[in-house]
Amino acid sequence: MKKPTTLPLSTRFEAAPPAEHDAVRAAPPTSRFHSLDLLATLVAVVAADGAVLYANTALEDALGMSRRSINGSRLQDCFTEPTLLQSALSGARGNEFAALRYDTWLKRATHEPLPVHVVVAQTEVPGEVIVELLPLELQTRQEREERLIDQAQANKELIRNLAHEIKNPLGGIRGAAQLLQMELESKELIEYTQVIIHEADRLQSLVDRLLAPHRRPHVVGDVNIHEVCERVRSLIVAEFPRGLKVVRDYDTSIPEFRGDREQLIQAVLNIAHNAAQALGERIAAGDGQIILRTRVGRQVTFGKQRYRLALELHVIDNGPGVPDSIKDRIFFPLVSGRDGGSGLGLTLAQTFVQQHHGLIECESVPGHTDFKLLIPLP
Repeated sequence: MKKPTTLPLSTRFEAAPPAEHDAVRAAPPTSRFHSLDLLATLVAVVAADGAVLYANTALEDALGMSRRSINGSRLQDCFTEPTLLQSALSGARGNEFAALRYDTWLKRATHEPLPVHVVVAQTEVPGEVIVELLPLELQTRQEREERLIDQAQANKELIRNLAHEIKNPLGGIRGAAQLLQMELESKELIEYTQVIIHEADRLQSLVDRLLAPHRRPHVVGDVNIHEVCERVRSLIVAEFPRGLKVVRDYDTSIPEFRGDREQLIQAVLNIAHNAAQALGERIAAGDGQIILRTRVGRQVTFGKQRYRLALELHVIDNGPGVPDSIKDRIFFPLVSGRDGGSGLGLTLAQTFVQQHHGLIECESVPGHTDFKLLIPLP
């Protein structure tokens, strides 16, 4: 019986169909690394000399190269300063640290270099090192989100306590003014007591608005975000019938989610109404524009949590932009960039969205202001 011929491994691969050949070559050296593809950060597993054993999907996208091209190459060659990673890998070989961090620039095939924060750490396998790259703009964004969340919580406690402290003496002031008015006969003096009563009522109205989000029950039901947008659009168009165009840019595939429809209408309306008021000159010129845009974000991280799907609702206007003097404080209570503004609209909007485990972000330059509402989807 003739002995079967055994081909070299490389020959067997070359004889395989192209699709199978690609799958074999692109396969990671171990299934331990598969979960790295779920991360939004850029991750590579490298040997002690810097040879890439595995690159996750996010790193592929950032470099503009396929995993097959990256695997086996020297990771340090992907940086503008390769000696930094070489030194870090040498330290890892010598067990000089458990984890090392530094900032540098990542070279990319079709884009400008990307500033990244690098974390180098050893794995449980000797001679194997994991390198995590966190884009610095992402790190800055996460820090900004954490500040927004902490700030909103502090604002909520401050508002609640301050409102109660104001409300109690207000009732006494108004009642005393009414009693005094009943005892007065002079018309001029009665006018003074009426001023006191009127101002007390105005302050009471302000306090009620401050306490509104904490008093009203959270009524949960199925929410179609486009019904919310259409309600807001109709209200804005009714108030500003000329000179303002409200553009719809919807992703109709967005599913319904559980939430408080009225709270979300109020949140979006507050933002859109602020935008319309900021567009005063543009509306007078006849070219004011607000865009209501909905999109689905995938593998989105905000509020210190990662979500598989999230609603992204943008309210974009072509107005003068948020003044630099208040950009970092626009969600603070009683902070307004408009004369006569109460400074409560954005504070309440942020509170309502956070009650849906979401967050509002703002990016603004003259001619383009984008308020983005992020809400987790099922």
